Amino acid sequence: MSPLKAHTPKHKIKENHSLERTLLHEFGGAFIGCVISLVVMGGFTADPAYAQTAAKQLFGKKTAPANLQARAIGSYAKGCLAGARALSIDGPAWQAMRLSRNRNWGHPNLIAFIEKLAVDAKTYDGWNGLLVGDLAQPRGGPMISGHASHQIGLDADIWLRPMPDRRFTRKEREEISAISMLKKGTRTIDPKKFTMAHFRLIKRAASTPGLARIFVHPGIKKALCDRAGSDRAWLRQVRPWYGHHYHFHIRMSCPAGSTGCKNQAPPPAGDGCGKELSWWLSDDPWTPKKPKKGAPKVKPKKKRQITLSDLPQACSAVLDAAPVTGLQNTSANPSRFAPSEPISQLFALPRSRPLQN
Repeated sequence: MSPLKAHTPKHKIKENHSLERTLLHEFGGAFIGCVISLVVMGGFTADPAYAQTAAKQLFGKKTAPANLQARAIGSYAKGCLAGARALSIDGPAWQAMRLSRNRNWGHPNLIAFIEKLAVDAKTYDGWNGLLVGDLAQPRGGPMISGHASHQIGLDADIWLRPMPDRRFTRKEREEISAISMLKKGTRTIDPKKFTMAHFRLIKRAASTPGLARIFVHPGIKKALCDRAGSDRAWLRQVRPWYGHHYHFHIRMSCPAGSTGCKNQAPPPAGDGCGKELSWWLSDDPWTPKKPKKGAPKVKPKKKRQITLSDLPQACSAVLDAAPVTGLQNTSANPSRFAPSEPISQLFALPRSRPLQN
């Protein structure tokens, strides 16, 4: 027995062995020895103050991905990302925006999805190229600002402004704005802005295997419904939501083999162009509810911040893992926009779950 185990209570040894087996199963590779040492000796799990630190502060400080096997961990709004890959800031049919945020990281499946979508949309749909907004931080996790989701490397924001015929400078990528597709002061799209090229781009994204959802403004969903014709199956994946008239939000399903990745339940059956959409286009979702007459005033509660202890236990290992070294997150990086694996193998099909009404 090692000197460490000789001075460790038996119940703690059992706990540590259980966690070792979990980490070996989840990550594998050379890094496990380091992780096990941290766990057995107390490491990141033994410090209550560390575990109760706001997770966005811990993950927001990481500038490089964890040197671990690629894996999405947890749920879209409460998780982290191991082995992230960067989307090159320039590709044959895309440009990454807001580079100062360092949020152009994702699971390799998401990166391949974006790169293929960009090239295919330019080749077949008359879309000049994608302007790509936020994906995830280098190790995923909660962000200091901007998003509740985007935590496990399977979410991405695609601007509805087409890419120009030139490369933006770094300064322009920080200052140029996305363009709203709505008529000012309405919930209706402006047909001069929202074109058939936009329609084809969103349809292509929604029809790609591995896509779980696309979030758009209800006015954009209405325009898609009106123009879809008889081919309507893909509309089920396009979900109306607040905002999202400057960009659309891609969400992928958990990759096959990502133990601990939690899929969102599938959208309700149907194309979503009926009563649900009518509700979104009414005043009801946009009008704050008035308190009942005579009801006491309730002081709004301060929203509780997600701490490290709220996240899956494997996220502690992701946070403390050694960084991938030698990365240069610049346009000099070659872009592998044509994955070697067939698309049917690269993207996991959505898992079968009971439908929600």
